[in-house]
Amino acid sequence: MQFLDAPILALESSCDETSAAVIHGRRIISSVVASQAELHSRWGGVVPEAAARAHIEAVIPVVDEALEKAGRPEIAGIAVTNRPGLVGALSVGVTAAKGLSLAWNCPLIGVHHLEGHLLSVCADLNGEPMPQFPLLSLVVSGGHTELVWVEEPGSYRMVGQTLDDAAGEAFDKGARLLGLGYPGGYAVQELAKCGNPKRYKLPRGLVKDPLNFSFSGLKTAMLRLVELEGDNLNREDAAASLQAAIVEVLIKKAMAAAEKLDASALALVGGVAANQALREGLKTSCNREGISFYTPDFSLCTDNAAMIGIVGSLRFAMGESSGMDLDPTPSAPLP
Repeated sequence: MQFLDAPILALESSCDETSAAVIHGRRIISSVVASQAELHSRWGGVVPEAAARAHIEAVIPVVDEALEKAGRPEIAGIAVTNRPGLVGALSVGVTAAKGLSLAWNCPLIGVHHLEGHLLSVCADLNGEPMPQFPLLSLVVSGGHTELVWVEEPGSYRMVGQTLDDAAGEAFDKGARLLGLGYPGGYAVQELAKCGNPKRYKLPRGLVKDPLNFSFSGLKTAMLRLVELEGDNLNREDAAASLQAAIVEVLIKKAMAAAEKLDASALALVGGVAANQALREGLKTSCNREGISFYTPDFSLCTDNAAMIGIVGSLRFAMGESSGMDLDPTPSAPLP
C-alpha cells in the first residue's frame, strides 16, 4: 500500500463546508475549511441552494489560502469529492477541480466522501503512525451511520447501517426541539454536561438487530417528550438523556460487530466522532476487550479536504484517474 510521493490539491464541498488541502503522501501540508454553520443556523439546518451559493463565493479564496500555506508547491494532481452529497454543492467543487486540472495540466480523481472519512485515520497531521489493517470502522455523521469492514485502504465491505435516519440527524433534531443552535451535536454535548442522562427514558431502536441502526423512533420520542413536558422539561437532563441514548447504541453495536468479525482494531470517524462521550466510551470499551482504537484529530472529523486528499493520494499511486466527464453524483455506494 503506497501513497503518491508528490503534492496534490484536494477539494471538498459536499455539504456545508468549503475546504481545500495540500497533501504529500499521507502527510497534511495545509488544510483550510470555510464553514457555513453560521449561515445555516438561521434555518436550523442546511439549505441546499444557499450552500451552493456560499461554495461559489468561498472556493477560490479557500484554494488560494491552502496553496499559500503550503508554500505554493507544484501540484501533481487534484482530488475532489464528487459523491455523495448535495448535487449543487458538489458541482462547485467538481467544476473548480476540472478548471484547475486543465490549467495546471495535471490529473484529476473523483473521491467518494465516505471513503474520505474511512481513511481519515490514515492522515499524518502530527506524526501519527498508520493504523493496522484490517479494521472495523464506525462512520457517524449527519448523513451516515455505518459499520464498515476495511480490509485495507481501498477495500471495503458494509456490515451494518442505519435503516432510516443517521445519528447526526437525531442530534440535530433534538437540538432544534430543545431550542439549541446549529449544528446540533456540539450544542447537545455542551448542554448535556450539566444534565442527568437517566432522567428521561428514550428508546434505543432495533434492540434485537446487532448490526443495524434506527434513530427515527428516538427523534419521535424526543418530540413527544418536549410536547408532554412543556415548561416542566429540564433541558439539561433531556440533552443528556438524548446523548446517552445515541452513544449507548453506537458503542453497543460497534462492539457487537467487532466481536462477530473478530476485529483486532476499530476506528471511529465522521462528524459525530468529535463527540467526547462517544470517543471516550468507545475507547474504554475497546481497551477492555483488547482492541486497538483509532479516531482522527478533531479537525479531521467534520467534512474536510484533507481526508479527500488522503484517498486521492492513494488512488493516484494506484494509477487511477478520472476524465473531464467526471460528474457530481448525489448518491453512490462505496467503491
